[in-house]
Amino acid sequence: MTASSVPAASRIASPTSATARACATGRQYELRRGGGVAVVTELAATLRSYERNGVALVETFGDADLPPGAAGITLAPWANRIEDGRWTLDGAVQQLDITEPSRGHASHGLLRNTGYEAVDRSAGSVALEAVVFPQHGYPFLVRHRVEYALDDDGGLSVRQTLANDSAREAPFGLGAHPYLRLGDVPTEELALQVPASTRLVADGRLIPRASEPVAGDADLRGGRVVGGLGGGLGIDAAYTGLAFEGGRARSVLKAPDGRSVWLWQDDACPYVHVFVSDRYPGRLKAVALEPMTAPANAFNSGAGLRWLAPGGEASIRWGIGSDL
Repeated sequence: MTASSVPAASRIASPTSATARACATGRQYELRRGGGVAVVTELAATLRSYERNGVALVETFGDADLPPGAAGITLAPWANRIEDGRWTLDGAVQQLDITEPSRGHASHGLLRNTGYEAVDRSAGSVALEAVVFPQHGYPFLVRHRVEYALDDDGGLSVRQTLANDSAREAPFGLGAHPYLRLGDVPTEELALQVPASTRLVADGRLIPRASEPVAGDADLRGGRVVGGLGGGLGIDAAYTGLAFEGGRARSVLKAPDGRSVWLWQDDACPYVHVFVSDRYPGRLKAVALEPMTAPANAFNSGAGLRWLAPGGEASIRWGIGSDL
């Protein structure tokens, strides 16, 4: 089943044992409130679908599919990549499993293939939690809680919290990987606007090596059409220096008719990774806007890396809005 043939969120069943067996992503938690309908999956606490007033606002996938291109998954205890899966803790080299064989990195944290337990549930919200147990490459015991909620207008907000149950400080980064869309408008016709003054410059293996002020084609502050001349945007890079207003920064996809959808993130997330893909099933272009506390390879570079005290917690908030 391709993304274009997936039933609307309103027709995806609420979680049952039969639903869990039928879907590759496990139980499906349907949320409804204020004209918003979202489906969150047991696997990776993934945002599988979200629509407001009948308009799809994220890319989705079929019952038998895993999230293509990491669509909608949540990321902990790091976002993006760790170079060669190696980093150093107190002078000792830590080796993580290589989960991106094509580039040789440990990618997208440790919970991408983990089922989350629902710990709270209402008609318009769900909270799910999963544990990272001490292991080679990450010798810490931490819990990741993800709370999805629809508001009275059908807007979506997400809170991700990491709790450290270890007896020592634990390094971490948090993030998420939603792909935004605007109903049936081809994504290549949308204009992408990102309020960032700085771009991270990566090498051929997508590991940041430097940063620079945005300029020319890399400057998205004024908006650029996703599928413009010469094949359009081809971006897989982190941005920072975000303009926060009222504690939030907003990256926008805008249609020619003036309608728009946006990702907002709080100031606990000073980075947004922009990924414009031409490989999303059933779509010529797809745009992932990924809120992050730290960029790729933070465990080695230290950029944005945070340490959580024993018994401590840290949270980020982000969400998706629209002017439909």
